[in-house]
Amino acid sequence: MPDSTQKPELKLLDQVRGKIRLKHYSIRTEQAYVDWIKRFVLHFGKRHPRDLGAAEVEQFLTHLAVAGKVAASTQNQAKSALLFLYKEVLALELPWLDNVEQAKAPKRLPVVLNREEVQAVLSRLSGTHWLIASLLYGSGMRIMECLRLRVKDVDFKRREILIRDGKGFKDRVTMLPGSLAASLETHLVKVRELHEADLRQGYGAVYLPNALERKYPNAAREWGWQYVFPSAKLSTDPRSDETRRHHVQDQSVQRAVKQAARDADLIKPATPHTFRHSFATHLLEGGYDIRTVQELLGHSDVSTTMIYTHVLNKGGRGVISPLDR
Repeated sequence: MPDSTQKPELKLLDQVRGKIRLKHYSIRTEQAYVDWIKRFVLHFGKRHPRDLGAAEVEQFLTHLAVAGKVAASTQNQAKSALLFLYKEVLALELPWLDNVEQAKAPKRLPVVLNREEVQAVLSRLSGTHWLIASLLYGSGMRIMECLRLRVKDVDFKRREILIRDGKGFKDRVTMLPGSLAASLETHLVKVRELHEADLRQGYGAVYLPNALERKYPNAAREWGWQYVFPSAKLSTDPRSDETRRHHVQDQSVQRAVKQAARDADLIKPATPHTFRHSFATHLLEGGYDIRTVQELLGHSDVSTTMIYTHVLNKGGRGVISPLDR
């Protein structure tokens, strides 16, 4: 006989998944929230969360920090998952949840590469990885914003890239570097050939967000909706079980950039996100207005963009040392 103690847990997690999909959260958020809620339930012997309270939530978060030694951002993600469980899934308005202390994440300055270091890393990349990394540095996109780009959102005439549903579900426009236009057009010729081959084999559909697939049944196979950086292999969508061609996985880009930085003998810990930091800093160094940089990065508050003023041409905060005078 199946273990009856597992039924409430499985049912609860299905409710969580359903609510997350209803709110159009990303599959990564779904996986993270489900994992944290499962760990929370297992931590207290599979007791239903309705039978638990503030003491157990605080105990679990403390356990993560002390025994698990997780970072503050990880602890806060676990808290967000539990907030979602109680407020959105169980529909319980529990005032004590708002009083659970937020872990204080350390405020760290971003790692920024100078122009020579950027070139050293890019010169050691090739193919699609080189094109992706070059776009990250040339446009200031986040890694997932770049990988989720659709063909229709790249405007070669206006030299613009439209980023849809960026962080905070916001759309914005950034530049398409002129020096990359020819390489990107050549890349898209190959992508189109791959897409047409998929169509001939009965595939060629791509994931569409927010129920667009039901509204526009043929859109998933149209050229404009295809990913700019498709995966080399077909895969099964974990939500719909359909066989599709997803975009390149960010882990492969992470590994490629890390290896390129190692080959370039860089001391700094370079990642794909480092190119975004370098993009912002180099624009400010070039004299561009901080509000312009803020818009290109998609920051809600200019104070977030201000962090890049720490590495302008001269020392700390651009101030000339009295010793140098």
